[in-house]
Amino acid sequence: MSLVEVGRFARNEAYIVVGRLESEGIMALALDGNASIADGSQFFIPVRVMVDDDDVDGARAILAESA
Repeated sequence: MSLVEVGRFARNEAYIVVGRLESEGIMALALDGNASIADGSQFFIPVRVMVDDDDVDGARAILAESA
């Protein structure tokens, strides 16, 4: 299992994307969601959404149809 980035999003949007992918059966993970929360800059740091390398094509297709 190897994780691949499928996009970088604003913090709240990243968690919506994770939910969308998981609703389609693709396990997803949001990384950096709590980065720099102590200094108040968490909304300026993009959150990476990661999926398994076997699911990257399906995830990108779902994101493309949602755009």
